[in-house]
Amino acid sequence: MQFKNVIGQQPAKALLSHMVASGRLPHALLLLGPPGSGGLALAWATAMMLLCENKSSDDACGQCPSCQKASKGVHPDLHFSFPTVGSKMTSDPFLPQWREALATSPYMEANDWLQRIGADNKQGNITREECVHIVRKLSLKPYESEWKVLMLWLPEYLGNEGNRLLKLIEEPPDNTIFLLVAENQELILTTVLSRCQLVKVNPLSDQEISSQLAAKLSLPTDKASAIAQLAGGNYNEALKLAGTHDTDHSERFLSWMRVCYKGRPTELTAWVEQFAEAGRENQKHFLRYALHFWREFLALKYSGAMQGIRLLPTEIETATKMAALIGLEQLDSIVQVLDACIYHVERNANPKILFLDASIQLHQILLNRQPLAA
Repeated sequence: MQFKNVIGQQPAKALLSHMVASGRLPHALLLLGPPGSGGLALAWATAMMLLCENKSSDDACGQCPSCQKASKGVHPDLHFSFPTVGSKMTSDPFLPQWREALATSPYMEANDWLQRIGADNKQGNITREECVHIVRKLSLKPYESEWKVLMLWLPEYLGNEGNRLLKLIEEPPDNTIFLLVAENQELILTTVLSRCQLVKVNPLSDQEISSQLAAKLSLPTDKASAIAQLAGGNYNEALKLAGTHDTDHSERFLSWMRVCYKGRPTELTAWVEQFAEAGRENQKHFLRYALHFWREFLALKYSGAMQGIRLLPTEIETATKMAALIGLEQLDSIVQVLDACIYHVERNANPKILFLDASIQLHQILLNRQPLAA
């Protein structure tokens, strides 16, 4: 991964490449950004430039032996640590899957990775044994390069075991660099945070995501733009949306709101029967679209301005018509119903029962009545 291949993030790329080129890279960096924004890709590009034998002022060459090895995740001086499952597990047994994941999904999220290694419903963690293993690996001299680099993905999973790394992070061996990639600052030990220099990674813009989707997947511009709006700055989510069979959720959403408003049992049942066949991933993406619509609806209703509203023209027309019918309390209840649906879909609830119940609740809410108890 070179900086030129990282989507967007121009300020972060300029800062990191300048640090490497000028020899002023701190011994411990924490790249902090929301899921799918590119923190892992940026850390990988930083490590690759640091190890490169013929680096330019702003990137690795991509051609030298070190770059070839680092791009495949097999450079002997580039070490990885990441969440695994099991109370005494280390990262090393999962390195083949990790290298494959880096090559195919450098914008992946924690759940994607844990499912890849067969975690199912098990909790991921970075164990005591992994911390001991890190200390042991970094105590050795570099093998090929001038530098040793540890990429630690998601230090949130360290928990209190992170205290075992404090001395190493604060006083690392010569020419040793820590690159930590995090998504949730509140879950990181403050003692770890205080020993790292923070680099903020911003969510990707809709334009950056849509341009990448159009170029990489050859999507039509309007479809790429619609997906980018739903992704909310998360390129990993955008790829998932692009991979579903149904990415145009607006018409289905509008039909759902119509049958919910009317409340006719036969129409509600027919809609639910059809939607139940869509599959779990399509159902999840549809519900996220619904949340996206209502979020933008709220901004439109209470600002009255079209500028900055992340809806397509037809969706704005629908939202404008609904503005006179939906109040703030109703909107809050609608969002609660949708959030509950996402929760239960992810846990394999029966879709017919789930969405029929949700439709009845939405009918009560849209008519400004007390929704049925869950």
